[in-house]
Amino acid sequence: MNKAELVNAAAEKAGLSKKDTESVLNAALEAISECLADGDKVQLVGFGAFEVKSRAARIGRNPKTKESIEIPASKVPVFKPGKALKDAVAK
Repeated sequence: MNKAELVNAAAEKAGLSKKDTESVLNAALEAISECLADGDKVQLVGFGAFEVKSRAARIGRNPKTKESIEIPASKVPVFKPGKALKDAVAK
C-alpha cells in the first residue's frame, strides 16, 4: 500500500474527503519527523513507538576492493510495534 492508497482507505473509514485526510496524514507524519529530529520518542498506545537510536562508528569492508573503511556513527529512526499491532498481524 502506498501513500495514496492509505489516504483513500483512511478517507473511507473516517468519512472525510481525500484532501482533508491527506492534510491530516501529512501533518501527522511531519509532527512525528520533527519529534524524532529533536530526539524525542513518539508513542502511539496500541500501535507502537517511534524513536531514534544511535549507531556506533564501525569498520566496514568494501566488497569490491576488500579495502577497510570506517563507517561513521549515525542516528537512525526505529519503530517498535505495540502488542495490539502484533496481535492484529498475527491473525
